[in-house]
Amino acid sequence: MLFNSLKFALFLPVVFAVYWLLRGSLRWQNLFVVAASYFFYACWDARFLCLIAGVSAMAWASGLLLGSTRRQAARRAVLWANVALNLGVLALFKYHDFFAAELARLLGLPPERWVLGLVLPVGISFYTFQALSYTVDVYRRTVQPTRDAAAFFAYVSFFPQLVAGPIERADSLLPQFLKPRSFNREAAVQGLRLMLWGMFKKVVVADRCALYVDAVFADPSRFGGGTLAAAAVLFAIQIYADFSGYSDLAIGCARLFGIGLRRNFATPYFATGMADFWRRWHMSLTSWLRDYVYLPLGGSRRGRWRTVANTFVVFLLSGLWHGAGWTFVLWGLYHAVLFTPGLLTGRRQRREASARTLPLCVLTFLLATAGWVIFRSPSTGFALHYFAGLAHGGEWLATGWHAPLAAAAMMAVEWAGRHRADGLPALPRSRAARWALYCLLLFIILTMQPTGEMPFIYFQF
Repeated sequence: MLFNSLKFALFLPVVFAVYWLLRGSLRWQNLFVVAASYFFYACWDARFLCLIAGVSAMAWASGLLLGSTRRQAARRAVLWANVALNLGVLALFKYHDFFAAELARLLGLPPERWVLGLVLPVGISFYTFQALSYTVDVYRRTVQPTRDAAAFFAYVSFFPQLVAGPIERADSLLPQFLKPRSFNREAAVQGLRLMLWGMFKKVVVADRCALYVDAVFADPSRFGGGTLAAAAVLFAIQIYADFSGYSDLAIGCARLFGIGLRRNFATPYFATGMADFWRRWHMSLTSWLRDYVYLPLGGSRRGRWRTVANTFVVFLLSGLWHGAGWTFVLWGLYHAVLFTPGLLTGRRQRREASARTLPLCVLTFLLATAGWVIFRSPSTGFALHYFAGLAHGGEWLATGWHAPLAAAAMMAVEWAGRHRADGLPALPRSRAARWALYCLLLFIILTMQPTGEMPFIYFQF
C-alpha cells in the first residue's frame, strides 16, 4: 500500500478514527496498531507477515531472557543468538543469491543452480535493524526489557515507518507505546502539513524527475554529455525528494496518532562537506551504524589508521545495507574515500553559518551526485560507461520545465526552513493565506501526478 495511493487515502481515516475511539484502553489501542500495521504490510505480500512477527517475537523473547539472566556469559549467548537470527534472516532473503552466484562464478560453477530466487520482503532492512537495536540496548542495560508484547509488536511494526523508516530506537519509540496517548490537535495539524509537503516532494518532484532519469538511464549511450549530466543531477534530486518525502509522510502520519518519530533528513544538499552531508542524510541509519558498528569497533579511540579502517567498514556495510550488488559496495567505498582526507588530517569542518559558502555546497552536491550515478547503475561497467559518456556527444533529451521548476521550488522552501526542526518555513499568519497555500499544493499534486502509482525508491531496500 503506497502513501500516494487511493487505498491509503481510504485506509488512513478509518485507522485514525478507530484508533482514537480506543483511547480508553492502551492495550486495545496497541493491539489495533499491530493489526492495522499487519494489514498495511499484507497489502504488499501477506506471506511475509510471519517473518515480521517472527522477528518481533525473537527480539521480545530475547529481551525478557536478557532481563532475567544475571550471568554475563549467558547474557552474551542470548545476545549473539538473536544477532545471528536477525542477520541470518536478512542474509537469507537479501544477500544469499548475490554471494552464492558470485562464489559459483569464482569456482567456475553454473550460478543458476545455487540461487534460491527468494522474493525480497519489503522493509526487511528497516524492521530487522529496529528489532536488533532493542536487543543490543537491553544487553547494554540502556533500555529496560518490556513484558508488554502488544506495545513491543507495535514498536517494531508501526505502519507509518515500517517499510522505509526512519529506523527507530527502543529508548525513544517504545516508551510512547507503553503510556496512554491523548489527541493533540496542534501536533495533528503539523503532521498533516508535513504529509502534504512530503506528498509534494514525492509526486511533483521525485516522480517528475523519474520520467527523465529513467529515459536516460535506460540507454545512456544514445545521449550526449549534457543530457547525462542533467540526468545525474535530476536523479540526485529524485532520490532525495523520494526518500525524504517518504520520511516526511511517515513522521507526519505518526503525529496523527500521538507518536513522535525522529527526523531523518536535515537539508543534506546544503552541506559544506561530505562529513556534514552524512550528518544530514538518512540520519537514522547513519546514527545506527555509528552506535552499533563504528563505536563497538573502537570508533576514533584507537589511532588514526584504525579510525580510517572503522570508517571503511561502516561505509561498506552502508553500501551493502542498500543492496546486494557491487555497485552498492563501490558506492559505499566511494564515500569512505571521500571521508578519509578529513580523518587523516584531523581537520574538523566548521559548521557555523559563515562556513556555509556556496562553492563548498556546490562541490559537496557534485560529489554526492557522482556517487548517485554509481548507486543508480545496474552494474559497475554501466557506471564507468556513464561517466565516460559525459565527455562525448550524442542526442539531447529536453527535460521540460516541470521537474527543474519543482526541484527549485523544493530547494527554496527547504532553504527557508533550514533552521526549523521540521524543515518547513514559517507559514503566513492569515488563516485564509494558509488555506490558499494548502489548496494550491493539493491542486499541484493532483494535476501533476504521473500516470500510475510510482513506488518509493527505498522500498526495495
